[in-house]
Amino acid sequence: MDKTNVTKRVTATILSMSLLTVMAGAAIAPALGIIKAHFSQENDLLVQLIVSMPALLIIVTNFFFLSISRCLRTRAIATTGLLLYVTAGAGCFFVNDIHVLLVMRAMLGISVGLIMPLSTGLLAYYFPPEEQARLMGLSAAMNQMGGVVATLLAGLLATIEWNYAFLVYLMGLIAVVMVWLWLPNEQLGSANKRGIPFEPRQLLKFHPSVVGMLLLMMIFFVFPTNFAIIARQQTALSSEAVTMIMVGLDVVAFFVGIVFGSLMHWFRQPIKYFAPLFFLLGYASYLVPSVAMILIGSAFIGIANGVGVPYLNTIASIKGGKNSATTVMPLLSAALYLGQFVSPLVVIPLSHNLFGADLTAPYKVAILLCLVFLVQVWATRHFQSLPPK
Repeated sequence: MDKTNVTKRVTATILSMSLLTVMAGAAIAPALGIIKAHFSQENDLLVQLIVSMPALLIIVTNFFFLSISRCLRTRAIATTGLLLYVTAGAGCFFVNDIHVLLVMRAMLGISVGLIMPLSTGLLAYYFPPEEQARLMGLSAAMNQMGGVVATLLAGLLATIEWNYAFLVYLMGLIAVVMVWLWLPNEQLGSANKRGIPFEPRQLLKFHPSVVGMLLLMMIFFVFPTNFAIIARQQTALSSEAVTMIMVGLDVVAFFVGIVFGSLMHWFRQPIKYFAPLFFLLGYASYLVPSVAMILIGSAFIGIANGVGVPYLNTIASIKGGKNSATTVMPLLSAALYLGQFVSPLVVIPLSHNLFGADLTAPYKVAILLCLVFLVQVWATRHFQSLPPK
């Protein structure tokens, strides 16, 4: 078989997993209001956990990924993760008890914890450093596209009945078939001899990217957790218009991911500052209560997210080499979902304590976090520098 065709199929298979990972929480976020109405007798915290529960289990699973990779080969890990993804995700369609639903959501988190390191780490395993910026950009773009498709499709399905939104996870069956047909069966953990599930020295080695990913996600998640509420109070935008702006942000991030390889070539050294600076410009734009500034701010935040994630993945994969899937990528995955989970826990108290009842207080806290992010990037610039061309 033509080697070029084999390479394309392997790449497409890995990218198909990237398409699914963001859907752990984002897929049913548009249906949360309908789900909350259905479980109106339940505690609000339990309803919120439907979205956040997967993130906790993703983090836990990532810390054990090295041990798992010693026991199972890549095809077995990917197949197990994807089948659990489809079963636990779409299986919620048949559940009408919120406690069982939360168990299923926890299982979904475990599945993404298995898939996520492979979706980026295998790119470092199969491809040389000079190709990784382009591929990490494509991976991030697929991640964003998964968010767009899942958000629109789940929102549409939820209009039929609350539980129909969970059928969006059947998209994972496409990746299952591709893995069975085209994913090579590597033993990723064989090069790592130590018998502990997580090696703390890896965190010391890769801390610039790991801390950067944590800060990036904390800053970005100020947007989805606050934008719809604040934008409607600032302007006369309808719910549909706000939804389209949020989807548009993902579309901007998608196109930035597509051209990320070229951006890395053109802005080889300064690109490390793009994410914190564009986040800063985006949230600063939101402080002006006009539709034009909201659109500009959303475009800036889309650019920041579209650049930031593939940049940190690229730097980490180059530094981690072929073992990235079992060393740094699980750490980055854990940091990504930890950032999502802790963002409201940090931002909401700081907003109240620093800015009181100010409507735009979350955006002001995001700006402060952007400054911290800038300092972190500057302080670790030696570690984040790319090798010479």
